[in-house]
Amino acid sequence: MGLFTKKPLSILLAEASDSEKGLKRTLSAGGLVALGIGAIIGAGLFVRTAAAAAQNAGPSVTFGFILAAIGCAFAGLCYAELSSSIPISGSAYTFTYATMGEMLAWVIGWDLVLEYAVGAATVGIAWSEYLNNLLVNILHWKPIAYEWCHSPFQVSPDGIRGIMNLPALFIVTLMSMLLIKGTSESSFVNALIVIVKVTIVVLIIILGWKFINPANHSPYIPSAEKYVDHQGLPTTSAVLWVFWALRNCIFAFIGFDAVSTAAQETKIPKPRYLSVSSVLWLFAPHCIYCLAMY
Repeated sequence: MGLFTKKPLSILLAEASDSEKGLKRTLSAGGLVALGIGAIIGAGLFVRTAAAAAQNAGPSVTFGFILAAIGCAFAGLCYAELSSSIPISGSAYTFTYATMGEMLAWVIGWDLVLEYAVGAATVGIAWSEYLNNLLVNILHWKPIAYEWCHSPFQVSPDGIRGIMNLPALFIVTLMSMLLIKGTSESSFVNALIVIVKVTIVVLIIILGWKFINPANHSPYIPSAEKYVDHQGLPTTSAVLWVFWALRNCIFAFIGFDAVSTAAQETKIPKPRYLSVSSVLWLFAPHCIYCLAMY
């Protein structure tokens, strides 16, 4: 067994065949769509978008979303082809194993673990912040103590160091238990949550449209001088700030990967051919993300 040994497609498809040991195929097309929307409309849209606009690109965050959408559109099409060609769980790990070999599949496997760990942590932290805002601003109760809703790496302006983010731990544990319960149950709950989230987005657009002030959109792309180092010199060009915001925008498009992981639980996947070019295009958003990070 070499580091670049590939797993034949015939073996992968045989493993995906219906059996008592296999995953139950309970998801329909509607369930898959709701799964993707549920992964996209969340912390990536409600939280990271505001951070990208406030800390990086300003009004030009829209350019970041357009660039992210273009890169993720190619990746989404490739995920559609690959997940129908190999309708089993594993996502990019399985696709890489079938086309590029064991070593790269091992790297991509750990990359997916990191990706979903960071994604779950971000959602949990955002939910914790929402809960505190609900307690303070809506119910007018006392907020959760700082040390019990922040990590040990965070320190308040008053010098209080966090211990553990209990609300985030609670919501992640609750969602994990729901997933353990079964795919059909979690799909039903996800569909209900998606309806609520889409309704919120539509209401924000309708109710907030009249509050748009064009004066806040000038300059559309912030000048480099807005961000200076300790010597008062520009830290980077203005255009790069748009690309730095891009990393937050791409985070909002993670839904297509979540859909591909459910291929083995889809009722009627349609097998097609598998191409190496599809796998190469699949890494486009990852490359854009890395460039934006630097």
